[in-house]
Amino acid sequence: METKILLEKLELVVDKLMKLGGADYNSDKLVAQEELGKGLIARDAGIEEWDWPQGVGLYGLLKLQSYYNNNIYCEFLDNWYKNNLKKGLPSKNINTTAPYLTLAELTENPEYEKMCLEHADYIMNDFCRTKEGGLQHVTTAIGNRDGIILNDEELWIDTIFMAVLFLNRMGQKYNRIEWISEAKKQVLVHIKYLFDKQSGLFYHGWSFNINSNFGGVFWCRGNSWFTYGIIDYIEACGDSLDSGTKDYLIDTYKAQVDALIKLQNSSGLWSTVLTDKKSYDEVSGSAAITAGILRGIKIGVLDKEYKKYAEKALIGICDNIADDGTVLNVSAGTGMGYDAEHYKQIAIKPMAYGQSLTILALYEGL
Repeated sequence: METKILLEKLELVVDKLMKLGGADYNSDKLVAQEELGKGLIARDAGIEEWDWPQGVGLYGLLKLQSYYNNNIYCEFLDNWYKNNLKKGLPSKNINTTAPYLTLAELTENPEYEKMCLEHADYIMNDFCRTKEGGLQHVTTAIGNRDGIILNDEELWIDTIFMAVLFLNRMGQKYNRIEWISEAKKQVLVHIKYLFDKQSGLFYHGWSFNINSNFGGVFWCRGNSWFTYGIIDYIEACGDSLDSGTKDYLIDTYKAQVDALIKLQNSSGLWSTVLTDKKSYDEVSGSAAITAGILRGIKIGVLDKEYKKYAEKALIGICDNIADDGTVLNVSAGTGMGYDAEHYKQIAIKPMAYGQSLTILALYEGL
């Protein structure tokens, strides 16, 4: 796509992201089980809360800032963190680690640096673990930002993006070998239990309690956390990643990409249940997949022939950007499902991560 078009779309999407505002968090205390099952959680909307949707949003701005090679979003980011510190942070868990990924790049502020170091240490020593030492996907309780949902003995593919990228980034930045080693272990244990060798795709989660991948569903956004996240991880590791592990991760990534391109729809996007063409096209996952493919080409992991799939996806993504910059057809926050219907019933609504993952795709397109 033409650079001019990508930049015009980016300006709209970024402006919308930064103006998303907050949400009526008290309404979550009254959310019905049926609404909860569809992902209708107020705190996930908006840009103000300290949680994973907003953390992914901040990361999109950070990456785009590197394209402009200036500090265009630094004031917004600094104000965002200061405002959250004033009102107090929620419980420490996998999802609320996401905002630390961007904060780790703003550590010229001593307070921010201290926060990041303490949180990395907290992950190492205080986060819940599954069997084999996996990071249990603990999340924030609904209606109580100070509480948690344990998701006992569960691994979720989301964890790689939400927590492992931060831990690795901190390890690399401060030469903390134990943090680097732990991040690598988490990547490997999540691949071990979530990668399906037959299809080349990733399951959403694994439970040690029932020895099962739940409904065995191949969820679009879940797969996209790996497509983009693993390339980000490999790049951040640099020479610290041994060749054997690096080859293993790249081979897994390439197997997944080869599976994904076979499932790309005529729209250029991917269905929210990747293997179910009757499920709706989902833009946030499609955007992260696109960003992951483009990044793979840029670092020489994928051949340039894969670019045609990414170009097709970029067209589909741009077709889903409204005139006011809202990214359309984004599925709401998605808990673990025991069947495909669960994912197909998730509500479609504007979300901070929909904006930011689209930013990542357009940024890589540039």
